Amino acid sequence: METVNQIIEESKSDLIETLKRWIAVPSLKSEAVGDAPFGPEVKRALLTALDDARAMGFSARSIDNYAGDVRMGPEGVDPLAILVHLDVVPVGDGWTVGPFDGVVEGDRMLGRGTSDDKGPAVAALYAMRAVLRAGVPLKREVRLILGCDEESGMEDIAWYRTHCDMPRIGFSPDASYPVINTEKGLLVMELRGKPATDGLIVKKIHVGERHNVVPGQAVALIEGDADLCDHINKLAHEMTLDVVAKPAEGGLQLTATGINGHAAYPESARNAIGELLLMLRALGVTGPLKTLADTIGLEYDGISLGVGCSDKISGPLTCNLGILRYDENGLYAVLDFRYPLLASGERIADTVRASLYPDVEAKLLNLALPHHVAPSSPLVTALLDAYHEETGRPRECVATGGGTYAKCMEEGVAFGASFPEDDDEAHQANESISLDSLMQTVRIIARAIVILAGEAKPED
Repeated sequence: METVNQIIEESKSDLIETLKRWIAVPSLKSEAVGDAPFGPEVKRALLTALDDARAMGFSARSIDNYAGDVRMGPEGVDPLAILVHLDVVPVGDGWTVGPFDGVVEGDRMLGRGTSDDKGPAVAALYAMRAVLRAGVPLKREVRLILGCDEESGMEDIAWYRTHCDMPRIGFSPDASYPVINTEKGLLVMELRGKPATDGLIVKKIHVGERHNVVPGQAVALIEGDADLCDHINKLAHEMTLDVVAKPAEGGLQLTATGINGHAAYPESARNAIGELLLMLRALGVTGPLKTLADTIGLEYDGISLGVGCSDKISGPLTCNLGILRYDENGLYAVLDFRYPLLASGERIADTVRASLYPDVEAKLLNLALPHHVAPSSPLVTALLDAYHEETGRPRECVATGGGTYAKCMEEGVAFGASFPEDDDEAHQANESISLDSLMQTVRIIARAIVILAGEAKPED
């Protein structure tokens, strides 16, 4: 591994420039255009990555611009997959730098996608580059799969699976270390309700773009005068809600401020929609908005919905109200649940429907089963060895509420790229990544490749 690590150390400046170039492409999913199924910017991100891989000497291909892959070693021989994604979530509020500028401040690079998942994707590519340049003999194919729709439904991998041979085994550096061998199930539900006919008049709410993002700001337009405006601001202080009212055209504008984050880890965020709903309920709102305030509010554990549960392996159920629309036509909202390994997604959905009835109707949009790989599997053992040998840290398996490409393989796990002490910055404003930690991830992934795909065990 000495030669491999030396090549990695010498590549740091190149890696930083590559990551800046990838971050500069605002690869947000948009409407399909021609041969760009997820929009032109996502296609541009994929082609940029594939061009960089070819320049390094790899075989690289696009699969109809749904996804792409970069291969080395004996092609077709029991491929070891490394799955990453190039699409990103919307920017959101609260940035202090340009979200696509790739700004470097000290040891950190800031930008949308730095940690989720372009930084780890670049790290995986440079790990493969180091193994290739070191001339390490490989007994199996190593395949970096570049996805383009991980944040919005994984249509990319469904297409890839249909048009290519999908590797049986692999890992995705799209979460945290050491090894995530358990991913909770995902349950997404669409909520609809008729507008209220009495109580506080709410004219418009339009919050959130993705169900897997905890909104950091929520704005509502309500009917009211100056006296009500003063009352709301006093009430917000008394209720310790970060809600501010001010006069606006057509009434009063209420702005609730929370802390945005990833729906898989709502305990690290504060949902601005919940803040807004609690204030609206205190002001006398009725109908579906009151129902959501009563059954969800600021909760992220599903208790008031009747679905709170937990198991020893995967931990508690979490819930995120990521999208809310309301006007004269009624309510539209989307709920995101991450549920434990031993729970039933269908029963959770049934309970949610019953809890919201009759003011809100709930429809199942997506149900993905939990995923689990035995801690004793050869894949998990090898990855834990790579992690321990590079860091000296304990070998252990953990569970997550996050959903990664790992569950797309028969034997897949999430492996990196954040370390246990790192703050979770995915989907947040000023998303960033430590460049030193990213270089360590390159070394860890390179060692994992040598252990899992090399003809001989790595020698230090």
